[in-house]
Amino acid sequence: MQPVLQAKAINKRYGKVVALDNADLELYKDEVLGVIGDNGAGKSTLIKALCGAVQPDSGEILLDGNKVTFGSPIEARKTGIETVYQNLALSPALTIADNMFLGREIHKKGFMGKFLRFLDQSGMQELARTKLSELGLLTIQNINQQVETLSGGQRQGVAVARAAAFGTKVIIMDEPTAALGVKESRRVLELIGEVKSRGIPIILISHNMPHVFEVSDRIHIHRLGKRLCVINPKDNSMSDAVAYMTGAKEPPSS
Repeated sequence: MQPVLQAKAINKRYGKVVALDNADLELYKDEVLGVIGDNGAGKSTLIKALCGAVQPDSGEILLDGNKVTFGSPIEARKTGIETVYQNLALSPALTIADNMFLGREIHKKGFMGKFLRFLDQSGMQELARTKLSELGLLTIQNINQQVETLSGGQRQGVAVARAAAFGTKVIIMDEPTAALGVKESRRVLELIGEVKSRGIPIILISHNMPHVFEVSDRIHIHRLGKRLCVINPKDNSMSDAVAYMTGAKEPPSS
C-alpha cells in the first residue's frame, strides 16, 4: 500500500547540532501513527519538516507518492495537511473566530467581497461556533473573545478544533492533550477516532504513553534524530516502548 505521507532520508542541522539524521516516516490511509521519543530526539523537527514550518537540508517528502516541497505551513495547508503545534501557533490578540480562520478568511459575496475584500465576519463566527460545538472541546460563551483571555486548556481546544475542522488529507498533532484536563483529553482522543473514521490519517506525537497506546495503530519510535523502529502496540507493552526509546533494550528488527 502506498503511504499517504512519507518522509525519506530527511536531514536537518542547526550548526553542529544534528536534529534529523536520515529520518524516515510512513503514514498510511485510515491509521493513527503514534510518534514517541525522548526529549531532543527530533520528533518536533521531523513534524515541522512535514508541514512546511522547517525546510530540511536534504531528503524527500512524498504526498500520495508525489514529491512535494513546502516553503511554509500555508503551502502544506493548501494540500490538506493541518497541524496542531506544541506551542499552539495561535495569535493571542485575535478572537477565537479569527484564529479559526487565520489565513483562510472568508470574504463577503458579491462586489463587497470580490473587489473591496470585505470579510464575512458573521459567517466565520457562525462556522467557528458550529465547529467548536460539534467537537465539544470547550464551552464558548463568546466566540469573539480574545484568545489571550482563555485558559491554556481552552487555547489547546481551539488549536485542535481548527485542525480537525479543516484537515482533509493529513492531521498532525504535536502534544494535543498537554494542557488539557481529564475530560478534555478524553474528548480529544474521541475526536482522533472520529477523524480516523472519516478516512483522514493522523500523526500523534505525545509523551503520554497510555494515550498513544490507546489510539495508535502503529507506533514510530524516534531516537537520536532518526527512526529507531516501528512497533505494533498490540504486540508490545509500554515498558517495551520505553526500553527501546532509551536504548535499554534492542529494538525489534523491521
